[in-house]
Amino acid sequence: MREHHRVHWTALRSRIAEERGSATAEYAVVILAAVAFAGVLVAVMRSGEVQAILTDLVRTALTP
Repeated sequence: MREHHRVHWTALRSRIAEERGSATAEYAVVILAAVAFAGVLVAVMRSGEVQAILTDLVRTALTP
């Protein structure tokens, strides 16, 4: 009986050790995706057409 528990515990510990860095890798992928999205957003916001649309939108909102 003890041997069975020891084998089970050893398998569980090895499985946990294999997944130890997975959360860090997942955070890195999420951060990379967020940075890529921010880069695309900056590129879109720098275009003259988008700036004109946003300027008109703000002017319309502030005009009584």
